Amino acid sequence: MDSLITAAAQALAAGDALGALKRIALRDDAPALALRGIAMAQLGDLIRARVLVRQAARAFGTRAPRARARCIVAEAEIALAARDLDWPTAALDDARAILAAHGDQANRAHVDCLTLRRLLLIGQLDEAERRLAVFDPTPLMPPSRAAYELVVAGLALRRLRTGAARQALDTAARAAERAGIPALRAEVEQVRRSLQAPAARLIAGGTQRLLRLDEVETLFASDRFVVDACRGDVRDAQTRVSLARRPVLFTLIRALAEAWPADIDRDTLVARAFRARSADESHRARLRVEVGRLRRALRALADIKATSRGFVLVPHDRAEPVVLAQPTDETHAAVLALLADGESWSSSALALALGASQRTAQRALDALAASGKVQALGRGRARRWLVPALPAFATILLLPAPLGGD
Repeated sequence: MDSLITAAAQALAAGDALGALKRIALRDDAPALALRGIAMAQLGDLIRARVLVRQAARAFGTRAPRARARCIVAEAEIALAARDLDWPTAALDDARAILAAHGDQANRAHVDCLTLRRLLLIGQLDEAERRLAVFDPTPLMPPSRAAYELVVAGLALRRLRTGAARQALDTAARAAERAGIPALRAEVEQVRRSLQAPAARLIAGGTQRLLRLDEVETLFASDRFVVDACRGDVRDAQTRVSLARRPVLFTLIRALAEAWPADIDRDTLVARAFRARSADESHRARLRVEVGRLRRALRALADIKATSRGFVLVPHDRAEPVVLAQPTDETHAAVLALLADGESWSSSALALALGASQRTAQRALDALAASGKVQALGRGRARRWLVPALPAFATILLLPAPLGGD
C-alpha cells in the first residue's frame, strides 16, 4: 500500500474526510475508490458513496477476497446509514465468512455489530438480544466499539433498563473519545440526553404529569395497575396482558382506568370504542360482548362490574389504576419516533421497521407532511423523509415493539 493510501486511511480513521480526499480524489484504483467511498459517506453523500464502494469491490475482484469483503461491509454500513434496511443480508454473511477465514477478527466483529444495529432498527429485539448474548466485542476498534455500546444502550432503553443503558453509554463515550470522531461523540451525547427528556405522560385521578424513562421503569416495578397506552399493555409488577392486537378492548380499559374510581356511562364507552355518534341497542349489545371479553382477558388483574349507568373498573388488591400515555397526542407517533434519530428514511424502510405495508407507511407520511411535521427530500425511489427539528421528548416508548413482546 502506497503512502498516499496510508495517509488517506489514517485521515478517515480520524474523521477527516476532506483530508483523505485531498490525497486520493483523482485516483481510480481499487484502494482509492474504497477510501473515496468511505469519505463521501462521512460527508453525507451516501448515494455517491455506495457507487464508489461497489466500484471498488468490482476492482478488487476475486484476487483480493479480503479487500472485496471489506468493501461489501462498507456498502452495508452505508446502506444502514441511508436507512436502506432491506439490503441483501446474504452478501454480508458471505463477507463475514471470508473475513473470519482470513483472520480479520476486527472487521468480522464489525459485521456482527452492523447486524445488531439493523435488528434494533427494525424492532427485532428478541433476535438482537440472542445475538448480543454470544457476541464478543473485544476485537472491535474504538469507533466500532462505540457503535456496539450504542446498540447495547438502545436495546436496554427499549427494554426499560435505564441502569444498564447508562453503563453502556459511559463505555460508548470512552470509546468515542478514543476514536477522536466528533460526530460519534455527539451521537452518544444525544442518546444520553434522551434519558433526561420526558418519555411519557402519567394520567391518574384526573391529573397528568410527564415522566422520564427511569420513572417509567420504577412505575412498572411498582404494585400499581398500569394501562400502558404506549405499548398496548395492561400490567402490574407480576402480570402483563397484551391487548395490542385488540384495540377495542384496549380502548375500553383505558377509558375505565381514566374514569376510576368512578364508573363511566355506556354511551361514552360506545363513542370511544366504536366511534359512534349515538348509541342504539345494537351498540349496547356489542358493548356487553366486548366488556365480557375484556373481563376474561384481565381476570388475573381486575374485574369490571356493571353499574346503573355503565361500568366500573375494580382492580385486584385495590391497586390504583394509572394510564401511561404518549408524551404528545399524535396519531402517527411511531413514524415520528423512527424519524427522531435525525436520519432520512425511505418509506420502504419505515414500513419494514413498523411491520406495516409500504402503503400504510406512505399514508402516515403524507398526513404528517400535510401538518408540517415531516418533510421529503428527493423524488421517486430516491425520496427520503425526515423531521425538520428533533422532538423535545424521548421517543423510546413510541418505537414499535413486537406485538405480544416486552
